[in-house]
Amino acid sequence: MKTLHLKETAEDIKKAAEIIKKGGLVAFPTETVYGLGANGLDAKAAAGIYKAKGRPSDNPMILHISELSELQEITDHISDNAIKMAEAFWPGPLTMIFQRNDKVPDVTTGGLDTVGVRMPSDSTARALIKESGVPIAAPSANLSGKPSPTKASHVAHDMDGRIDAIIYGGDCAVGIESTVVSVKDDEIVILRPGKITAADMEAVTGLKVSVDPAIALDKDEKGKGHSDNDDKDFKPMAPGMKYRHYAPDAEMLVIEGEAYKVKAEIEKRKKDLESEGKKVGVIFFGTKDFDEAAHDLFARLREMDEQQVDVILAGAVEKTGLGYAVMNRMLKSAGNNVIKV
Repeated sequence: MKTLHLKETAEDIKKAAEIIKKGGLVAFPTETVYGLGANGLDAKAAAGIYKAKGRPSDNPMILHISELSELQEITDHISDNAIKMAEAFWPGPLTMIFQRNDKVPDVTTGGLDTVGVRMPSDSTARALIKESGVPIAAPSANLSGKPSPTKASHVAHDMDGRIDAIIYGGDCAVGIESTVVSVKDDEIVILRPGKITAADMEAVTGLKVSVDPAIALDKDEKGKGHSDNDDKDFKPMAPGMKYRHYAPDAEMLVIEGEAYKVKAEIEKRKKDLESEGKKVGVIFFGTKDFDEAAHDLFARLREMDEQQVDVILAGAVEKTGLGYAVMNRMLKSAGNNVIKV
């Protein structure tokens, strides 16, 4: 397959929209990561995403809309709390789970009777959705399990020759995927942490915000713990809840503790590994540089792959606010391989 390389022009967005309308696959920029899009109401088109990515069929996809009114095409049940959340955080990096209607095929939702929906803030993404005239199903535009793409070059590396088109935009502003939540009458449950934090949502809604035990970063967070949910019978309500994600080619080790101790441990281990002839990559943002860590993590992991390092030593960030989301991605990338100092 020859992949078209398109620009963020009105003409090229129309070309991309025609591909979507005809059941094809288009990678496009969003504020979070690049998405691999298809008509989310077309079962055959949605199945093409799974095939191109090598994505497990029970890993649900998110539908992307350009206007709040389009939500009515997807669900018949929109609560007052969901409207309040949409008014506060859409367009933006927030996905909400809704009961799907009969228009949404099983393949899009991984067989669930619910579906995640978000309205991206990226202007190119919204223009493509509007021009296509359909909700666009779009997981990250990478081979399944690999670090998510935050640059068009990342998409081309994984997807050139596998999909119909790539829209070349700039670097993604946020750098990690959207926050995914289930909005209930009396609480909000985070199914995947992201840029929109628990504190952000509590401030807007006044509701209690909790973390689903399946994604807890520590085993003492009322659940099984972060990496214990690869059970074949576990049915994820949101992407990122099951399977190893975001993984570089190299072995990866996360060092957790006070910043000065982390830095010293990384330096010691790097020296020891290099004395064994290993090529070592280091990722260290400092424990509180959340925005930088979110923006750069996946790009740094891909750089390590290009450099063909043997081992990646990564310094943990604090598990608060956006740092919780960064640590979710970092631990998934490392297969929960952690050393505490």
